[in-house]
Amino acid sequence: MIHINYVGFDASHSKDFVFDIPEGHDCWLLLLTQTPAIFFVEDNYREYPPNCAILYKPKQKIYYRANGDTYSNDWVRFYTNETYVTTTPILCGVPFSLRDPVYCHKIYQLLVTEHILNNDFKDITIDNLFRILFNKLLESYNYKAVSPLYKSLKELKMEIYHQPHKEWTVKKMAEKLNVSVGYMQDVYKSTFGVTCMEDVINSRITLAKKYLIYEQYSISEIVTLCGYRNIEHFFRQFKKIAGVTPNQFRKLPHSISNLEDIHNVY
Repeated sequence: MIHINYVGFDASHSKDFVFDIPEGHDCWLLLLTQTPAIFFVEDNYREYPPNCAILYKPKQKIYYRANGDTYSNDWVRFYTNETYVTTTPILCGVPFSLRDPVYCHKIYQLLVTEHILNNDFKDITIDNLFRILFNKLLESYNYKAVSPLYKSLKELKMEIYHQPHKEWTVKKMAEKLNVSVGYMQDVYKSTFGVTCMEDVINSRITLAKKYLIYEQYSISEIVTLCGYRNIEHFFRQFKKIAGVTPNQFRKLPHSISNLEDIHNVY
């Protein structure tokens, strides 16, 4: 169930408005901005356009301020144990653009009404409104087509699979995208369903399979070509993914469809 602590819409403040709670609230906070704002995200102060949403979990640092003549938002502080909130794929503390801010704004107006009035089905109505609101948030959050970071993530993933031999590390990938290591790991997995290093390993093993089938390289040559510095490490990862050792894999009969699958990766 959802228990609303405070909720409001069209809250307006002057240009010197700053909201700074280093220790965070003891509850959840969900904001929908109507004006440009500056948020503290990943150890940096970053500017965001109007019509963004940001979800803060309990005890998470909160900092945002006006970035213009006024600051305006819709907001709700609430307690919940609902899994659609507590296990949401939305990254807490990171603003994202809303596809339909007017729709979400209307939900806030309804939430304020239900919170004030003591209707017979108040709790059920609030819970249903929250479910609708979070569905709309997820629609916006999962809409990656216009996200500059998503474009960079796709380019990074393609580079990993086209150049698996490079000395990939999470730190280097984070620097490439100009984000922190922790954020890099979270956003990559939330976008593609696997970690960045899992993609590195999969790309290297896929390339190794290609070399084992098509080429006459020795195992030690393949180890180097696939970006490994240690043959035991290569053997361990190969067997974990392929189920057999590289030598055993090379001796297996490979169907045309399997060959095409490996070839199509590149």
